[in-house]
Amino acid sequence: MRWIRAAGRGLLVLAVVMTGYVASGAQAGDRAAGGRGPLTLATAGDLTGYLGPLLQGWNRTHPGERVTLVELPDSADETHAQMTTDLRGGDRGRFDVLNIDVNWTSEFAAAGWIRPLPRDCFPLKSFLPPVVDTATYDGRLYAVPYVTNAGLLLYRKDVLAKEGVPPPRTWAELEHDAKTIAPRYGLDGYAGQFLPYEGLTVNAAEAVYSAGGTILGDEGARVTVDSDAAREGIGFLARGLSEGWIPHKALTYKEEESKQAFQDGHLLFLRNWPYAYAVASARGSKVAGRIGAVPLPGPHGPGTSVLGGSDLAVNTHARHPDSAARLIAYLTSESVQRQVLTRGALPPVRAGLYKDPALVRQFPYLPTLRSAVLTAAPRPKSPHYDQVSLVVQAVVHDALTGHETPAAAVRRLARELAAVSSR
Repeated sequence: MRWIRAAGRGLLVLAVVMTGYVASGAQAGDRAAGGRGPLTLATAGDLTGYLGPLLQGWNRTHPGERVTLVELPDSADETHAQMTTDLRGGDRGRFDVLNIDVNWTSEFAAAGWIRPLPRDCFPLKSFLPPVVDTATYDGRLYAVPYVTNAGLLLYRKDVLAKEGVPPPRTWAELEHDAKTIAPRYGLDGYAGQFLPYEGLTVNAAEAVYSAGGTILGDEGARVTVDSDAAREGIGFLARGLSEGWIPHKALTYKEEESKQAFQDGHLLFLRNWPYAYAVASARGSKVAGRIGAVPLPGPHGPGTSVLGGSDLAVNTHARHPDSAARLIAYLTSESVQRQVLTRGALPPVRAGLYKDPALVRQFPYLPTLRSAVLTAAPRPKSPHYDQVSLVVQAVVHDALTGHETPAAAVRRLARELAAVSSR
């Protein structure tokens, strides 16, 4: 348990600094009590079961600040709905610390649901640079990066080795291999997450970004999606479904369903988060030892992933804001971030861990993931992000199912996003 003791020592150093946080941001009752006491931490479903044992380390060393873990549904959309319902209720609500999707920070901050945090209380310079931007809104820090992520292209390296071809770097190569190689091995060609939920927003954004386009600008104030790049990106996905090298069943896939299809040996290529690589490589997987990972392809070379992951934020009405900040410092310390990777198979935000030789041996995709994160782009920032995402899901799904041409879908997307931005 050396990592727990080391994290505890680091928190002692931060304790004095955190006092200023309490004095500046806590409610009067919290100030009188020192801002410390029990907490609740709300998070989406923990698919790998790592977080409960990790929090036990905190509870053993902080008996007066015990944290209770509240697991919400696996689905990002359902988690968002439950969190926002609780936060809209005012007063204290159920949750003190929120493990939020990186793209909810702007929405939660603009609504006044989470409190600004002092930058000097957290080692932001030790994080991968792009992740810090996900935790800011209107120039202020409203959360602390906890887990990062970038989409990767997983592939059957045994199949490509038999064919004597490298993994695809462009859309044309991906399409060609999915059409010609996959059928020879009884495989479907390519899949992502195309059910109309948050995952489809991510996949659509990656296609648009990879083609050189954008969706929104100026933190949601400007709509930029009506472009040739957006038509090319959405057209690429729609063509895959109409031609069959993206199987029709992929329209029902979220992360887990698509991972399972790849893990069970049904896919040649899969766009997913790195956890899918780790799980599909584990003992008992039908493709263990036979998969590789490369950056997502684009029209003319490597594409652009959407920056994923989550940030830790403090409810404006948290019962004990000092303890909340101390818990966040603990969870983002280097020793605990190592556990986030080794126990949870989740990409840490600490830059130094990506060059650790022992970790690279255990997780061979780390160098590829680091490059993908450093070149990744965030989903469109907007204080109305939930509505933005719903619009993207609905319109892009109509294009993928053939109910609307990609060109018509992009025009409609621009109109509907403009209506959201004007609210």
